[in-house]
Amino acid sequence: MPRFYCPPPLPHTGSFSLPADAAHHASRVLRLRAGDSVQLFDGLGHECHGVLDELSGKQVIVKNIIRIDANRESPLPVMLAQALSSSEKMDWVIQKATELGVAEIQPLATERSVAKLSPERAARRTEHWQQVAISACEQCGRNVLPLIHAPLDIMAWLQQMRTSDHSKYILLPQGMASLQSQAKPQGTAVLLIGAEGGFSQAESDSAQLCGFTPIRLGARILRTETAAVAGLSALQTLWGDFC
Repeated sequence: MPRFYCPPPLPHTGSFSLPADAAHHASRVLRLRAGDSVQLFDGLGHECHGVLDELSGKQVIVKNIIRIDANRESPLPVMLAQALSSSEKMDWVIQKATELGVAEIQPLATERSVAKLSPERAARRTEHWQQVAISACEQCGRNVLPLIHAPLDIMAWLQQMRTSDHSKYILLPQGMASLQSQAKPQGTAVLLIGAEGGFSQAESDSAQLCGFTPIRLGARILRTETAAVAGLSALQTLWGDFC
C-alpha cells in the first residue's frame, strides 16, 4: 500500500486533501487512481488509512480515513553521530540509518571530512537530508521521522556531549572493546562514526576524554558508510528490536 508523509495534524476520520508534494507523487509519479488504498503518516507516530476519492489537477482527496495504532519504533533510542562524507555516501547513510530505526542523526564536520559546507550549504543539505529520511520512512513503514540536526564541528559537539549520561561509543579500527562486552544502555546510545579517512588523533583522544568507549567491529577496516550500517545493526541486534 503506498505511503505518504503528511505534516501534522492528520485527520481521525472523514476526508483529507493531500499536501502538494504527496499529491504530485500519488498522481504523477505512482499514477494512482480513484479507489486505490493509501497510508498516511505525520512523522510524529500517527498513521491512518484511506481510499483515493478524487484526483484532479494538483488536488488529491483521500476518503474513508481510519486512524491506525502502529508502533514500529525500536525500543533502543540511538543517535548516529556521522562525520560528513561525500553527498552520495551521506544520503545513503541517512537513508539506511532511518530504515534501521535511528532516532537522531548528528552530522559532524571533522578534520578529514571530504565535504566542507558553508552555513548556507549546510542549511540546504539539512533540508535535503530531511527529505531523504521522509522517503525512507515512506518505504520502511516508520511513522516517526528521525531528528536530523544541523551539522556541527566535532570538537564543539564533543564538549556538548561531555556531561551527557548517554552510552557513548566511537568506532575505531584500534578499539579494544566489542559492543557485546558493554552493558545494555539504559537510555540513548550514541554511535560516533568517522569520515572517509577516519578520525584525527586529536579527535579520537577528545572523544575518549568525553566518555566515548572505543569499539572495534571485527578485524577489517570498514568504509564510513559501511561502519554506520554495521554499527547500527549491531546495536539493534544486541539491545533493539532485532533480538
